[in-house]
Amino acid sequence: MITREYGRAQSTSDPLLFIHGMGSAATAWKPLIQALHSEYRCITIDLPGHGESPLLPHQAMDPFSLGVAIFDIMEKKEIKRFHIVSNSWGGWISLEMAALQPERVSSVTALAPAGLWLTPYTNRKPATAFSRTLAKLVNPVAPFAVHFERARGWGFSDVSPRWRTLSHEVCLDATKAMAKSPGYFPAWDAMLKKRFHANIHESVPITIMFGDSDNTLPADTCQERSLAPRHAKWLILPNGGHAPMWDHVEDVVAVIRDNSSVAR
Repeated sequence: MITREYGRAQSTSDPLLFIHGMGSAATAWKPLIQALHSEYRCITIDLPGHGESPLLPHQAMDPFSLGVAIFDIMEKKEIKRFHIVSNSWGGWISLEMAALQPERVSSVTALAPAGLWLTPYTNRKPATAFSRTLAKLVNPVAPFAVHFERARGWGFSDVSPRWRTLSHEVCLDATKAMAKSPGYFPAWDAMLKKRFHANIHESVPITIMFGDSDNTLPADTCQERSLAPRHAKWLILPNGGHAPMWDHVEDVVAVIRDNSSVAR
């Protein structure tokens, strides 16, 4: 898995590790990195078959196995403790990591985490194939297409109620990431018949944030609070979708700062 670093390498705070969602890439975190790199050592990772990371044969793609693999990567970088900021599929991975090695996870800020459903999926969602096919078709002309409202609406109106205000760079990065993600369907299949059900020690500060208009993981089926740690803060962001790091940059940054101060 490919990692990149930004910001204050000599910061006295534990680093921030950013874990993206399915069909996404490390580029999804640009708005937060821009806001935080002057304060923290920021580390992004491209999960297998996403971004610049290849999908290797026999790569386990379930959230628990990927969490174990990420711990190994951080160990090789000689980073013992770190905060995690995550989204969707990456949110599920971060929760598994906090449950597995709480002594190494300083805090978790999970944005619209997957896995919090009482009834696990047994098949891929019907729109899954459409999203990837659309991205692959649009990708060759994406630098031009994202300037047009109709094209942006097709690609992002279901993801964010603020899609009209998303930057050209955010839309272009997201389109490229989805189009070039051979790990997308393997990741989907690895989630089937599973949900997050582990316990996380109360020593790990956890904040879970969902937008009130999340169409990807709706409140009635995919936001089961009983599966989250009892001590977790649960925030609902008004006029927000499945990518709070795009819709509510300032709110997410404030929570990350708060979590890092609590964990010290």
